[in-house]
Amino acid sequence: MRRIFKISLIVASLCLSISAMQAQTWKMGKAPLMTPYAATIDTANVLGEYPRPQMAREKWMNLNGIWQFQPGVSLTEAQPKGTLSAKILVPFPVESAISGVMKHHDKMWYRRTFTVPADWKGQRLLIHFGAVDYECEVFVNKQSVGTHRGGYDPFSFDITSKIKGRGKQEITVRVSDPTDNGGQPRGKQTLHQGGIMYTPTSGIWQTVWLEPLPQTAISDIKLVPNVDNSTLMLKAFTTGAATGLTVAVEVKDGAKTVTTFAGNANADLVIPIPNAKLWSPDSPFLYDLKITLKSEGKDIDNLTSYFGMRKISMAQVGEFKKMMLNNEFLFQFGPLDQGFWPDGLYTAPTDLAIQNDLKKNKEFGFNMIRKHIKVEPYRWYYWADKLGILVWQDMPSPNSYTDHPQPIDESAYKSELETMVKTHWNSPCIVSWVVFNESQAQHNTKALVDDVIALDPNRLVNQASGGSYFDAGHILDAHSYPPPACPTSSSQILVCGEYGGIGYVVPKHIWKDGPTYVMINNADELLDMYKSFAEQLMQFKTNNGLSAAVYTELTDVESELNGLMTYDRVVKADINKIFEINQRVIHKNSYLTEILPTSLKDAQNWKYTTTEPASNWYTSAFDDSAWKQAEGGLGSGGTPGGNIRTNWNTSDIWMRQKFNPGNLTAELSDSLVLLVHHDENCEIYINDVLACKLSGYTSGYISASISNEAKKALVPNSLNTISIHCHQTEGGQYIDAGISMRSYTKQLAPLAKPIPVIQEVIQKKAISTKKAKRK
Repeated sequence: MRRIFKISLIVASLCLSISAMQAQTWKMGKAPLMTPYAATIDTANVLGEYPRPQMAREKWMNLNGIWQFQPGVSLTEAQPKGTLSAKILVPFPVESAISGVMKHHDKMWYRRTFTVPADWKGQRLLIHFGAVDYECEVFVNKQSVGTHRGGYDPFSFDITSKIKGRGKQEITVRVSDPTDNGGQPRGKQTLHQGGIMYTPTSGIWQTVWLEPLPQTAISDIKLVPNVDNSTLMLKAFTTGAATGLTVAVEVKDGAKTVTTFAGNANADLVIPIPNAKLWSPDSPFLYDLKITLKSEGKDIDNLTSYFGMRKISMAQVGEFKKMMLNNEFLFQFGPLDQGFWPDGLYTAPTDLAIQNDLKKNKEFGFNMIRKHIKVEPYRWYYWADKLGILVWQDMPSPNSYTDHPQPIDESAYKSELETMVKTHWNSPCIVSWVVFNESQAQHNTKALVDDVIALDPNRLVNQASGGSYFDAGHILDAHSYPPPACPTSSSQILVCGEYGGIGYVVPKHIWKDGPTYVMINNADELLDMYKSFAEQLMQFKTNNGLSAAVYTELTDVESELNGLMTYDRVVKADINKIFEINQRVIHKNSYLTEILPTSLKDAQNWKYTTTEPASNWYTSAFDDSAWKQAEGGLGSGGTPGGNIRTNWNTSDIWMRQKFNPGNLTAELSDSLVLLVHHDENCEIYINDVLACKLSGYTSGYISASISNEAKKALVPNSLNTISIHCHQTEGGQYIDAGISMRSYTKQLAPLAKPIPVIQEVIQKKAISTKKAKRK
């Protein structure tokens, strides 16, 4: 009997040990691609850097690490009892490999314990969540401390009253995430991955941490630099009941104190910054701040922060509105950055991973990033501030590229838009807020733009990157694939918010194969096409008022293979050559002087036929007297950026025009380029010689090289013939062309009238660019 009892104890103990061991088991998953950073994660110190650098305090506790995890059943179920059924590495989304779960759940539970340090006694205790997607309720020791909705917002709860004694305390978090099944902001997340939509992020995906605070404390700060007056406006917000609250501010340049200032808490303090050092991409100087809260003269709270003296504005420069940095024009050029990781999805594996992505952006020669329909953790913006990268910050869209859109949660959109602005308005790197992207779930545009401008009048606001346009905000933003384009406006800044998308596969570094805008075969071809697009940007900047451009994109994302780096962060082409190209775009000019005008501004007469002509149709000797005569451009609806004066709706068109180039010397002939807007494939001849062949379609006028043979065929001071054949397969259609001289050093003396504006964007109407995969 005694032996049986002993065996039973051993078996029971063994079962408990196995059960405990299974409950404690956590293992990182393996995605189709993994970054090198994943292998360096220390589960005892996950993303262990201080999470909020612009409001830093000495004492805090990182709660990232291995938590208990269990899928949920319903929104009304009671808290699970005992140990949850699995483990997860927080703060990685449940769908990610690093989380260890690697499976989507729309309802889930998290749990862990912590112990309050003894030296925190007598202080309030806050729990902070960087972000949880989408809706959550937080419990401490089984008691609810609050709920939150919004997948990109940081939030916190005061849990002081729920702490029990000195021992272990328990946190439980319930999360639900509708993803496609709701109308909430979600960016590029979907349950139906493919093309330009990707694996969702559900649950806790940013750092969780504890912070002790005095009974009365600084709850937030607002920092607004004024470059023109060389001042900083600082406002310290407080919570608590203490009286006689003032703040003492120390501004530092390294170890040197620049100035000190004192004033009331919860009031705008205007602090002089003598001989201010300005923040810019080339010189990202940051001042350090120490802010001390006092009650009746006694120190009760303090924190450290930083700021940059930086101004972003719109100004009239010649005939165009331009984007100005510190009162000077700087062409802003950068990649689309979607912020996805193959192993962590929305969550970068380590802080070093964030740093290196941003450092690589600088090594590519860019000075800007468009953060695409995702909001990052504080530390991403900290590194952009430190490294000197201008940021266009998108608001994540609901119903992105779905065939089954849900009713838009307009109140959630407005709330999360305002929270995004207020959360990150202290970062000098952010220079523009992008309210909508490509008409996705677009609503109440003007009201929301006005709301953002009222919240933050110190930045530029982009109503909608790629449309729809309602003459709101500061920026008119056109998308064009693959070559860039330039919109037109006399009242707004002109930018090309997306172009490029050059696809190139690096073997063994793809998540999944998939189509892209244009696919090339090797790194040299990538560089050649990238350089040709860069040349067009220089022309748009120099001649047509373009202030900025965004290349698609920084990295591959899942089956979208058009990054300058692979999804696991391998550079695809010579980074030094890309740097040189990008620096030319930012700092050099490319002047155009018209030889043969396009029809964008003033109509040009063309002879044309839509019936297939004789095989020598393109020669100078061909008799086109039976062809019709019409004004260009020729096309139908559905293609933006042209000026249709003659309807063309058949599959093919053949066009001819006689022109006199004037006194064109051999030297000037070498500088000639075509300006073409084609939808779709076209071939262009000059005096019987093929000048160029172009495939696909454009969203505006682009420059194209003329073959050396065609340049030599031109006859000065005489009639020459340009002949075009354009073939159309589906959607909208358009064709027009002209010829210009190009100079990189100065504007050449005109041989004809001035260069036409390159692209026209129709206002107050969504423009659907046909056959382009949309961002």
